[in-house]
Amino acid sequence: MKKTRAVRAISVEQGSGNVYADLRYADPEDMLVKARLVSKIADIIRQRGLTQAQAAKLLRLSQPKISGLLKGQFSGISERRLLRCLVRLGRDVEIRVKPASPRRQGRLTVYVA
Repeated sequence: MKKTRAVRAISVEQGSGNVYADLRYADPEDMLVKARLVSKIADIIRQRGLTQAQAAKLLRLSQPKISGLLKGQFSGISERRLLRCLVRLGRDVEIRVKPASPRRQGRLTVYVA
């Protein structure tokens, strides 16, 4: 005997490309920038096989702060501090300022290599 299941229609909505904007966070662009920086920091920590305690010492943060970062809890940490963490992890960080397109307002974007 074959079992059948009822299939319900699932509504799908296309996102904007910024999950923080889609979830209506305050300052979604800033949150996305931080998320990309934290993602790179977490990747480097994993690649090096660092413990949270080792990463905390290297980055001059507390171990609980590192734990929070690795869980995506970064709202209390400034972009500047995250940039310093990347430098301490042996990364060059370049900031480039250029004119915006005449059709739009300026924006902040993070490219991670």
